[in-house]
Amino acid sequence: MIIIKSKYDCCGCGACAQRCPHNAIELTQDSEGFLYPQINKSICTNCGLCERVCPIINQELPSEPIKTFAAKNNDENTRKQSSSGGIFTLIASEVINNGGIVFGAKYNTTWEVEHDYTVTIEGLAKFRGSKYVQSKINNNYILAEEYLKDGKHVLFSGTPCQIAGLKRFLRKEYENLICVDIICHGVPSPNVWNHYLAEIRNNGQQIKFVSHRDKTNGWKLFGVKIDSTDGTICNETLQENIYLKVFLQNLCLRPSCYKCQTLSGKSKSDITIADFWGIHHLHPDFDDDKGCNLVLINSEKGLNLFNKLKCDRIETDFNTAIKYNPSYFKSVSEPKYRQYFFENFDKYGFAIYDKICKKQQPSLIRRIASRCKRMITK
Repeated sequence: MIIIKSKYDCCGCGACAQRCPHNAIELTQDSEGFLYPQINKSICTNCGLCERVCPIINQELPSEPIKTFAAKNNDENTRKQSSSGGIFTLIASEVINNGGIVFGAKYNTTWEVEHDYTVTIEGLAKFRGSKYVQSKINNNYILAEEYLKDGKHVLFSGTPCQIAGLKRFLRKEYENLICVDIICHGVPSPNVWNHYLAEIRNNGQQIKFVSHRDKTNGWKLFGVKIDSTDGTICNETLQENIYLKVFLQNLCLRPSCYKCQTLSGKSKSDITIADFWGIHHLHPDFDDDKGCNLVLINSEKGLNLFNKLKCDRIETDFNTAIKYNPSYFKSVSEPKYRQYFFENFDKYGFAIYDKICKKQQPSLIRRIASRCKRMITK
């Protein structure tokens, strides 16, 4: 029986609930909006399967990629719709063109984020772009396993903890499975996201488009763009948008993100993709500020697939490139006021962010002392 003693020890992948043969585990939402397993002890048989598939209890060893690339999609329209270089669409298209199935995160009809699958090239559009909300896996591990057993080629994409959860859930290796994960900053609360959408809607406007990584001002100065049936209701840069501020200050992340257990290649994905931050330093001629992917090839299977793609690419040094993406090997720090944020969010909404900023300002005495120190030094 899986028992969550600390919320830092559950990533919410849902492998335990999907593997339970008696449906004795249900994922329930806590006060912060994150899902955790709840055991129905009246039907649990203590078979231990839930513990054996947990990626936190059963961790893999860290590993480094066998190849590292900077890469971007040659199709400018696809790259414009993508968060970075549009490489995921190329990988997924290759799988679908060979009769495969692709799983990924999408917005549902109420603009929550959940996993789904597609068997068409057109269906890949819903998986494009970053969604800065924790995705609900639902029963997609079960569906992926059914397709794999039928001999179908399956590409499963997600965060490192979701891929690690899938790997533990399957309990065996499949040659017809390709796993693609991302370098993850952390997953924000669905509750906070829903609250944000409620705040920006005027008179209950119907949202028709959301982009957390709009490139109107360039790839590096991305922002949030949200359109409704009445027109654009949000078009703000990362410095302006309150949701991005809260996210990038790590205030609304899942507790396990502060002590991530699937860093540094421990997910055992075949390919890891991310924004290639720092590309203008390492390969300035390759940077056009329209988006570029960092692609880490973690297996021969992943390399064989990547070599089939028609894209612009440059092989690069892993240790140098990864310096600009520290979330690959290091968890983000838990802010001092995270608990204060969640305890007061229902009351103040995003106004709580300004209150936290004021709390973080140095006191008058500290400011005077600092100024005196600078004057003495000068």
